[in-house]
Amino acid sequence: MTVEGTVSGLEERVAGRAWMVRLDPADRGGAAVRVSCGRPACAPQVLPSAAVGRTTAVAHLATHLRAAPGPRPDAACACRAAECHTHVRDDGPRDRAPALRCGGPVVLAVINDRQGRWWQALECCARCAAAHPSAKIVATAPAASTARTAAGRAPAAGTRGAAGPPPAPVGPHFSHASSSPAPVPQVVPAPRPKPRRNRRTGKIAQRFVPYDLHPVALRDELIELGDLFRAYQQRPEPDLEQLADLHARKAKAFHTWAEVTGETELRLDARRAEQAAAAALLQHQQRTGQSPVGEGEVTNRLLPGLTQWEHARTVLAHVAEHTPLPGPEARLMAVMLTLRSALTGTGNLVGQDVKGLPLTDPEELIGRLVDSGWLSIPGTADDLLESRPESPTPITIPSLMPDDDGQGPFDFGRKTRPKLSGWAQRVVGDKKLRKKKTPAATRLLALALAVRTTTDGQLGPEGEGVDLEVLTSWCAVEPDELEPLVEQLTAADWLEEAAVTDGRLTGRLAERVLQVSCPLP
Repeated sequence: MTVEGTVSGLEERVAGRAWMVRLDPADRGGAAVRVSCGRPACAPQVLPSAAVGRTTAVAHLATHLRAAPGPRPDAACACRAAECHTHVRDDGPRDRAPALRCGGPVVLAVINDRQGRWWQALECCARCAAAHPSAKIVATAPAASTARTAAGRAPAAGTRGAAGPPPAPVGPHFSHASSSPAPVPQVVPAPRPKPRRNRRTGKIAQRFVPYDLHPVALRDELIELGDLFRAYQQRPEPDLEQLADLHARKAKAFHTWAEVTGETELRLDARRAEQAAAAALLQHQQRTGQSPVGEGEVTNRLLPGLTQWEHARTVLAHVAEHTPLPGPEARLMAVMLTLRSALTGTGNLVGQDVKGLPLTDPEELIGRLVDSGWLSIPGTADDLLESRPESPTPITIPSLMPDDDGQGPFDFGRKTRPKLSGWAQRVVGDKKLRKKKTPAATRLLALALAVRTTTDGQLGPEGEGVDLEVLTSWCAVEPDELEPLVEQLTAADWLEEAAVTDGRLTGRLAERVLQVSCPLP
């Protein structure tokens, strides 16, 4: 709304101009907004969203500011004409503070609310403008004495016959523009400059980084690492690879910091960071199925992750306790059939799956498993051996079927079962083991050793070897039969540096079979 005329009861001065641009909802519950201006010639506009409305309102106000003449030196404060709280105080026993007295040159200022709902341009003095926290000075009028002097000199110049062109009107200008038509008087209150901080500070590992630490690159690295560690703690899910990289950078930075300051505690922190980086990297490799096999090299495993490795050990332990028939051939057959029907107790089998196993008489073995009640098939063993992939034979293992509560002996998912079955088939059907025509006991030993290694292939927990009694029990052989089986695995390039000493089998898996290993936790 534009305010014009004089201020009654105050000074006989021309009242300052004021107008407002508002942003209001256009309809209840909708996103549309209405932009309206206090100038009579401006029609309201309806816009689809508040963001578009704010942009339009600011542009509309800027158009008025560019077109409007500059502030007048003799104008009274527009806010004073509206009787704002800075000029008029409520009478009361505790309100003894005098009203604000105007001062400074007249300025054209813009104020707005914090929510971005309205913007008001008004003529007021510099002191009133400074009283509004959101006020921005658009233009400043020349001092009244300067204007009166210029007005008094104009007739004198005219009497000498040197009438010049009329003075150019003072147009609005922005305080940040480099080509301002009129210099800003020194009496205008200037905003207080914010203190400049040229030296960064920060914190890492409960240590404050000194602001005068040199070199500057080290200080910046420590501050950045502190920020990255704090940001990592806010992650919803861990990223062990990123954590290992952060610890490695921290170790390097703390080593340099210790060299600069000579503090022993910093060197200890650097070593701890190196250990943390190595532990995080190893854990990441284990979770992703990788392990170090050389400098900068890793192995991608067929079964990635600690969970699937543990599931493989669980299946082998279950078969060891529930094999219906004695002997290594029956044990090997039970492993492969269990993995085919682990979750529901049912599965499909073709003749090639059985013929690919090192069995002396597969038909006779299948018949014995059916007679024991452990296995059920719709036809005969010969029908199973003749079945092809396009018409597989359905098999049922009653002991693996879920109970009334839907619980079975295994708790892994449907996607994990075929992975475990493929892993066992890969171990048992290894190309070199088949070429050497190794028996079922040797294939069982290969399975047992694949799930009892370290990440780099050393046999047993921490490379201490595997107990011979555990291996003979699993392979269903006598103790004196185990050493020839180890020799067969060594000849097939499955084992390296194998040795039977003090009741334990030591050595490591060959590099070519590391991908089928399931390291111990």
